[in-house]
Amino acid sequence: MTDLSQQGMTCEPPRKLLHVTQPRPPDPQPLQTRDTPTILVGTGLWAVALVVVLLVVRPADGRPIWTCVVGIGLGVFGLLYVRRRDSRRRDVSE
Repeated sequence: MTDLSQQGMTCEPPRKLLHVTQPRPPDPQPLQTRDTPTILVGTGLWAVALVVVLLVVRPADGRPIWTCVVGIGLGVFGLLYVRRRDSRRRDVSE
């Protein structure tokens, strides 16, 4: 085995990694957002799409109908999830 110093090589860390030893800046505070109106608008748009599909398009296969129903269902789930999350945050902060 040959010594690294004999080959002109050193065991110093690369210069790119030197910044890792510096202290990490603090994380920013999370943004306060109003998610409920956004979810309600999206769910309402899926409901409008369902009405349009049922009254205007009348598809031969049911995929467009089920796509709208799933969109509404996911919107309701998202609404329940966000409300539960917000109530838990209020309980922790009090």
